[in-house]
Amino acid sequence: MAANTNRYSTYTTASTGSDSRNGEKEKKELWSSMLDSVASAKRLPEKNILLLGGSVDSQREFFESLSRNELRRNTDRQGSRKPPIANSFALGYTYYDVLDADQEDTLARISLYTLTDPSPAFASLIQPLITPQSIPNTLIVILLDWSQPWKWMRQLREWILLLRTVFQKLNRECSATMEEVMTVWRERGRGGGLNLDGTSAVPTTSADADVSLPVGPGEWEDALGMPLCVVCQNAEKMDHLEKTQGWKEEEFDVVLQFLRTILLRHGASLIYTTPSLPSQLPTLVHSSLGIHSLLKKQPLKHNVIDRDKILVPPNWDSWGKIRVLREGFDVESVSSGWTADLSIPWPRQPQRVANGDDQQQGETNDNETGDEEQELDEDEYEEPTEPDGSSVALYEASVQDPTMDALHIAGSSSHSTKLEVQTTETQQFLEKQLKLLDVYKQKNEEPTGHLARIKSARKTTSDSLTAEDDHLKQQAEAKVLEHIGPVQFNMGGIQVDADDMLQRLKERQAFGTSPEPLSPEDETVEETPQMDTENLQAFFTGLMNRSRQS
Repeated sequence: MAANTNRYSTYTTASTGSDSRNGEKEKKELWSSMLDSVASAKRLPEKNILLLGGSVDSQREFFESLSRNELRRNTDRQGSRKPPIANSFALGYTYYDVLDADQEDTLARISLYTLTDPSPAFASLIQPLITPQSIPNTLIVILLDWSQPWKWMRQLREWILLLRTVFQKLNRECSATMEEVMTVWRERGRGGGLNLDGTSAVPTTSADADVSLPVGPGEWEDALGMPLCVVCQNAEKMDHLEKTQGWKEEEFDVVLQFLRTILLRHGASLIYTTPSLPSQLPTLVHSSLGIHSLLKKQPLKHNVIDRDKILVPPNWDSWGKIRVLREGFDVESVSSGWTADLSIPWPRQPQRVANGDDQQQGETNDNETGDEEQELDEDEYEEPTEPDGSSVALYEASVQDPTMDALHIAGSSSHSTKLEVQTTETQQFLEKQLKLLDVYKQKNEEPTGHLARIKSARKTTSDSLTAEDDHLKQQAEAKVLEHIGPVQFNMGGIQVDADDMLQRLKERQAFGTSPEPLSPEDETVEETPQMDTENLQAFFTGLMNRSRQS
């Protein structure tokens, strides 16, 4: 019998089972780590833009100018539709993807949160967007429009006061993250590790890497906690101001100097844009968010010469550069005045105008309720005054509203001390006019009543005279009949009473109608010739006289 040459494994069943489990565990850990690494590599960086100011249409223009190339590339590559823009009510939202130069790789996804009104009621909508994770990846953009440049300082103050109110209510973790972000931004472009466009700086020597330029006067004194960018849209309207309002280069330079001085305190950037012309807006916004192309470098170049293509990067400007633009500009006063503007209470409430009538009314009506005090006329309130040395007041004195100039000219003729015209509510205006109409009505009714009394007196007098004349006539006729007596005569075989005939003639003469038929036989006659009543009366009178003579 042949021997069995098959070899058996010396591994026991237990050892085989444990090794297989360990191998499977190692495989699972290997695959999970590989999947996690691939997922993290494919995960898009999330960036946020908080877009404040402007109108619904101007915000759409900003979004289109910022994402025009990216949306076209996405549509051509994926065949998908553009993302909708929901900014008609309160806090709006939209998004877009930033593609690399080769149109293949997606660098980041930017979410835009829009708000058009700096109302305190919207502060609760902004606060949830500010988290320790979103603060390093968020950029604040404030939109201004060249159609109304005289309102820019006031609009900037409203938005910054709103943001400061929101940031003051954040927790400690968010505040600490904001301080770290602002520290990095202060060192950008000052010889540190980052350039103005956010790219990494390559020092020429090791000594240059350790030396950074100090912060100049008026810089970073009112840091918000997040980077800020101000965009002045519709720069083509500068030509319209020059032609219709008589603006010159001096006015445009003053506007630019005020903006640069104020934004220097916040470490903010500034850019002028025109919808129909390309600009560096995408480069400025993307570099502020830390988004850079891996294939094509797009440097950020400043421009303070072309008045419709102004670009001031963050950490580039200084007081010396601002003074060079136009001599005579007081940078120190404007910078310190902005501190006074940001120290006012917000939101601002209208102030009541105190006068002598109000004091007398308060002395006589001490027992009035609070509801009655609130029902005061709007004319008794006015806008709160600006603080001493306010930059807003200085700016509005230098850049005046053309409509306010017209009001000032109209008010100077009437010796008015106010430039503003305050209107009352419709119901209050109508109530005042109703009282005036009642007074005029009473005045007009007095002569009317007097004339009516005169007319009634005249009518009564004439009626009494007419009645007296009729009475005298009746008395005279009665006396004549007493002397004459009844008279009868034969007319065509019919016995007729003279008195009755005269009465019928009088009735016909009074009413212009034919007398009643003398007998039923006369009613059959339809057409009777018109008789001469005077001759007939004379005829009967002659008959009566003859009868008396006989």
